[in-house]
Amino acid sequence: MYEIDREAFGQFLSKTRKSKGLTQKQLAQQLFVSDKAVSKWERGLSLPDIALLAPLAQTLDVTVTELLQAKKQPQNEPLSVEDVEHLLTGSLTLATQEYHRGRAGYRKQVTIYLLCLVITAFELLALYLLGLGSFLLNNFFWTLEGLALLFGSWFFLTRYTRLPDYYDKNKISFVGNGVFRLNIVGVYFNNRNWPRILQAGRIWGMSTCLLFPVAYTLLCVFFPEFLSSLQIGLTLFFLFTLFGTVIWIGKKYE
Repeated sequence: MYEIDREAFGQFLSKTRKSKGLTQKQLAQQLFVSDKAVSKWERGLSLPDIALLAPLAQTLDVTVTELLQAKKQPQNEPLSVEDVEHLLTGSLTLATQEYHRGRAGYRKQVTIYLLCLVITAFELLALYLLGLGSFLLNNFFWTLEGLALLFGSWFFLTRYTRLPDYYDKNKISFVGNGVFRLNIVGVYFNNRNWPRILQAGRIWGMSTCLLFPVAYTLLCVFFPEFLSSLQIGLTLFFLFTLFGTVIWIGKKYE
Protein backbone atom coordinates (compact mmCIF):
# COMPACT_ATOMS: atom_id res chain seq x y z
CA MET A 1 0.00 0.00 0.00
CA TYR A 2 1.23 3.49 -0.88
CA GLU A 3 2.46 5.52 2.09
CA ILE A 4 3.37 9.17 2.41
CA ASP A 5 7.12 9.72 2.19
CA ARG A 6 7.95 11.06 5.65
CA GLU A 7 11.39 12.33 4.70
CA ALA A 8 10.11 14.19 1.65
CA PHE A 9 7.17 15.52 3.66
CA GLY A 10 9.52 16.80 6.36
CA GLN A 11 11.84 18.50 3.89
CA PHE A 12 8.92 20.16 2.09
CA LEU A 13 7.42 21.28 5.39
CA SER A 14 10.72 22.75 6.60
CA LYS A 15 11.35 24.56 3.32
CA THR A 16 7.82 25.96 3.11
CA ARG A 17 7.80 27.03 6.76
CA LYS A 18 11.07 28.91 6.35
CA SER A 19 9.83 30.59 3.17
CA LYS A 20 6.88 31.91 5.18
CA GLY A 21 9.28 33.30 7.79
CA LEU A 22 7.95 31.07 10.56
CA THR A 23 9.92 29.36 13.29
CA GLN A 24 8.97 25.88 14.46
CA LYS A 25 7.57 27.41 17.63
CA GLN A 26 5.44 29.94 15.74
CA LEU A 27 4.03 27.23 13.48
CA ALA A 28 3.34 25.03 16.50
CA GLN A 29 1.46 27.85 18.24
CA GLN A 30 -0.81 28.35 15.24
CA LEU A 31 -1.61 24.63 15.14
CA PHE A 32 -1.92 24.27 18.93
CA VAL A 33 0.77 21.60 19.10
CA SER A 34 4.25 21.54 20.61
CA ASP A 35 7.35 22.70 18.73
CA LYS A 36 8.76 19.21 19.40
CA ALA A 37 5.94 17.78 17.28
CA VAL A 38 6.84 20.11 14.39
CA SER A 39 10.49 19.15 14.77
CA LYS A 40 9.59 15.45 14.48
CA TRP A 41 7.56 16.11 11.32
CA GLU A 42 10.42 17.97 9.69
CA ARG A 43 12.94 15.28 10.60
CA GLY A 44 10.70 12.61 9.11
CA LEU A 45 10.18 10.86 12.44
CA SER A 46 6.40 11.19 12.37
CA LEU A 47 3.50 12.69 10.47
CA PRO A 48 0.85 15.10 11.75
CA ASP A 49 -2.59 13.79 12.66
CA ILE A 50 -4.92 13.75 9.69
CA ALA A 51 -7.08 16.40 11.39
CA LEU A 52 -4.10 18.80 11.26
CA LEU A 53 -3.45 18.54 7.52
CA ALA A 54 -6.01 21.18 6.50
CA PRO A 55 -4.97 23.83 9.08
CA LEU A 56 -1.30 23.07 8.40
CA ALA A 57 -1.79 23.56 4.66
CA GLN A 58 -3.74 26.77 5.26
CA THR A 59 -1.05 28.15 7.56
CA LEU A 60 1.67 27.44 4.98
CA ASP A 61 -0.50 28.73 2.11
CA VAL A 62 -0.36 25.45 0.19
CA THR A 63 -2.98 22.87 -0.66
CA VAL A 64 -3.42 19.60 1.20
CA THR A 65 -2.52 17.87 -2.07
CA GLU A 66 0.80 19.73 -2.26
CA LEU A 67 1.44 18.91 1.38
CA LEU A 68 0.86 15.19 0.85
CA GLN A 69 2.85 15.14 -2.38
CA ALA A 70 5.63 17.18 -0.73
CA LYS A 71 5.94 19.41 -3.78
CA LYS A 72 4.27 22.39 -5.42
CA GLN A 73 1.63 21.51 -7.97
CA PRO A 74 1.68 23.65 -11.16
CA GLN A 75 -1.66 25.43 -11.54
CA ASN A 76 -2.25 24.35 -15.13
CA GLU A 77 -1.13 20.76 -14.61
CA PRO A 78 -3.94 18.41 -13.53
CA LEU A 79 -3.22 15.43 -11.34
CA SER A 80 -2.90 12.11 -13.07
CA VAL A 81 -5.14 9.22 -12.11
CA GLU A 82 -2.13 7.50 -10.56
CA ASP A 83 -1.32 10.57 -8.44
CA VAL A 84 -4.93 10.83 -7.25
CA GLU A 85 -4.92 7.16 -6.30
CA HIS A 86 -1.64 7.57 -4.42
CA LEU A 87 -3.00 10.56 -2.52
CA LEU A 88 -6.18 8.73 -1.56
CA THR A 89 -4.41 5.56 -0.47
CA GLY A 90 -1.79 7.62 1.36
CA SER A 91 -4.50 9.51 3.24
CA LEU A 92 -6.29 6.28 4.11
CA THR A 93 -3.03 4.74 5.29
CA LEU A 94 -2.33 7.80 7.44
CA ALA A 95 -5.82 7.60 8.96
CA THR A 96 -5.42 3.86 9.61
CA GLN A 97 -2.02 4.33 11.24
CA GLU A 98 -3.43 7.12 13.40
CA TYR A 99 -6.29 4.88 14.48
CA HIS A 100 -3.96 2.03 15.43
CA ARG A 101 -1.63 4.41 17.28
CA GLY A 102 -4.60 5.70 19.23
CA ARG A 103 -5.73 2.18 20.15
CA ALA A 104 -2.22 1.15 21.16
CA GLY A 105 -1.83 4.28 23.27
CA TYR A 106 -5.18 3.68 24.95
CA ARG A 107 -4.30 0.06 25.77
CA LYS A 108 -1.05 1.29 27.28
CA GLN A 109 -2.89 3.79 29.49
CA VAL A 110 -5.36 1.12 30.64
CA THR A 111 -2.49 -1.26 31.45
CA ILE A 112 -0.67 1.39 33.49
CA TYR A 113 -3.82 2.23 35.44
CA LEU A 114 -4.62 -1.42 36.18
CA LEU A 115 -1.01 -1.99 37.25
CA CYS A 116 -1.31 1.01 39.57
CA LEU A 117 -4.46 -0.51 41.11
CA VAL A 118 -2.72 -3.87 41.64
CA ILE A 119 0.31 -2.25 43.30
CA THR A 120 -1.97 -0.15 45.52
CA ALA A 121 -3.88 -3.28 46.56
CA PHE A 122 -0.63 -5.08 47.47
CA GLU A 123 0.50 -1.97 49.32
CA LEU A 124 -2.69 -1.91 51.43
CA LEU A 125 -2.36 -5.66 52.07
CA ALA A 126 1.24 -5.22 53.21
CA LEU A 127 0.22 -2.45 55.64
CA TYR A 128 -2.52 -4.69 57.01
CA LEU A 129 -0.13 -7.63 57.49
CA LEU A 130 2.28 -5.30 59.30
CA GLY A 131 -0.48 -4.57 61.79
CA LEU A 132 -1.15 -1.07 60.48
CA GLY A 133 -4.46 -1.85 58.81
CA SER A 134 -6.50 -0.19 61.56
CA PHE A 135 -5.14 3.20 60.52
CA LEU A 136 -6.65 2.75 57.06
CA LEU A 137 -10.23 2.35 58.30
CA ASN A 138 -10.62 6.11 58.69
CA ASN A 139 -13.24 7.71 56.41
CA PHE A 140 -10.78 10.48 55.65
CA PHE A 141 -8.32 8.01 54.14
CA TRP A 142 -10.85 6.41 51.83
CA THR A 143 -12.27 9.78 50.79
CA LEU A 144 -8.94 11.03 49.46
CA GLU A 145 -7.88 7.65 48.10
CA GLY A 146 -11.27 7.40 46.39
CA LEU A 147 -10.80 10.84 44.82
CA ALA A 148 -7.39 9.79 43.52
CA LEU A 149 -8.86 6.63 42.01
CA LEU A 150 -11.79 8.55 40.53
CA PHE A 151 -9.76 11.34 38.95
CA GLY A 152 -6.99 8.94 38.01
CA SER A 153 -9.42 6.62 36.25
CA TRP A 154 -10.75 9.46 34.12
CA PHE A 155 -7.35 10.85 33.21
CA PHE A 156 -6.08 7.38 32.34
CA LEU A 157 -9.15 5.90 30.66
CA THR A 158 -10.61 8.86 28.78
CA ARG A 159 -10.49 8.76 24.99
CA TYR A 160 -11.01 12.52 24.95
CA THR A 161 -7.34 13.11 24.18
CA ARG A 162 -7.94 15.77 21.52
CA LEU A 163 -10.42 18.59 21.96
CA PRO A 164 -12.74 19.72 19.14
CA ASP A 165 -11.36 22.50 16.95
CA TYR A 166 -13.69 25.11 18.44
CA TYR A 167 -11.65 24.94 21.66
CA ASP A 168 -8.70 26.36 19.71
CA LYS A 169 -10.75 29.22 18.28
CA ASN A 170 -12.63 30.27 21.41
CA LYS A 171 -11.88 30.83 25.08
CA ILE A 172 -13.53 27.87 26.82
CA SER A 173 -12.78 27.17 30.47
CA PHE A 174 -14.48 23.80 30.86
CA VAL A 175 -14.22 20.31 29.44
CA GLY A 176 -17.08 17.84 29.73
CA ASN A 177 -17.11 14.18 28.85
CA GLY A 178 -19.88 12.00 30.24
CA VAL A 179 -20.33 12.57 33.95
CA PHE A 180 -16.90 14.19 34.23
CA ARG A 181 -16.68 18.00 34.24
CA LEU A 182 -13.51 20.04 34.57
CA ASN A 183 -14.22 23.74 34.97
CA ILE A 184 -11.46 26.09 36.06
CA VAL A 185 -12.16 29.82 35.88
CA GLY A 186 -9.36 31.70 34.12
CA VAL A 187 -7.90 28.64 32.36
CA TYR A 188 -8.86 28.22 28.72
CA PHE A 189 -8.47 24.71 27.38
CA ASN A 190 -7.13 24.00 23.89
CA ASN A 191 -5.13 21.35 22.08
CA ARG A 192 -1.84 22.89 23.16
CA ASN A 193 -2.37 22.56 26.91
CA TRP A 194 -4.90 19.69 27.07
CA PRO A 195 -2.45 16.78 26.35
CA ARG A 196 -0.12 18.12 29.04
CA ILE A 197 -3.00 18.49 31.51
CA LEU A 198 -4.01 14.87 30.88
CA GLN A 199 -0.43 13.73 31.46
CA ALA A 200 -0.19 15.72 34.70
CA GLY A 201 -3.50 14.25 35.86
CA ARG A 202 -2.29 10.73 35.19
CA ILE A 203 0.91 11.31 37.13
CA TRP A 204 -1.06 12.84 40.02
CA GLY A 205 -3.57 9.98 40.14
CA MET A 206 -0.86 7.32 40.07
CA SER A 207 1.36 9.09 42.61
CA THR A 208 -1.49 9.75 45.03
CA CYS A 209 -2.77 6.16 44.88
CA LEU A 210 0.71 4.79 45.57
CA LEU A 211 2.13 7.36 48.01
CA PHE A 212 -0.85 8.45 50.05
CA PRO A 213 -1.38 5.14 51.96
CA VAL A 214 2.25 5.19 53.10
CA ALA A 215 2.19 8.91 53.95
CA TYR A 216 -1.04 8.55 55.90
CA THR A 217 0.18 5.49 57.82
CA LEU A 218 3.41 7.26 58.80
CA LEU A 219 1.33 10.21 59.96
CA CYS A 220 -0.78 7.92 62.14
CA VAL A 221 2.26 6.16 63.62
CA PHE A 222 4.51 9.15 64.37
CA PHE A 223 2.06 12.02 64.88
CA PRO A 224 -1.16 10.51 66.24
CA GLU A 225 -1.81 13.48 68.52
CA PHE A 226 -1.85 15.86 65.54
CA LEU A 227 -3.80 13.53 63.27
CA SER A 228 -7.09 15.41 63.20
CA SER A 229 -5.48 18.74 62.30
CA LEU A 230 -2.94 17.26 59.89
CA GLN A 231 -5.65 15.39 57.99
CA ILE A 232 -7.05 18.66 56.67
CA GLY A 233 -3.60 19.88 55.66
CA LEU A 234 -2.78 16.61 53.94
CA THR A 235 -6.06 16.69 52.01
CA LEU A 236 -5.51 20.27 50.90
CA PHE A 237 -1.93 19.44 49.88
CA PHE A 238 -2.93 16.55 47.61
CA LEU A 239 -5.83 18.51 46.08
CA PHE A 240 -3.61 21.56 45.57
CA THR A 241 -1.00 19.47 43.76
CA LEU A 242 -3.71 18.43 41.29
CA PHE A 243 -5.53 21.69 40.66
CA GLY A 244 -2.42 23.83 41.14
CA THR A 245 -0.58 21.81 38.50
CA VAL A 246 -3.56 21.90 36.12
CA ILE A 247 -3.84 25.68 36.47
CA TRP A 248 -0.09 26.21 36.03
CA ILE A 249 0.17 23.99 32.95
CA GLY A 250 -3.09 25.34 31.53
CA LYS A 251 -1.91 28.95 31.75
CA LYS A 252 1.65 28.22 30.62
CA TYR A 253 0.60 26.47 27.39
CA GLU A 254 -2.63 28.37 26.84
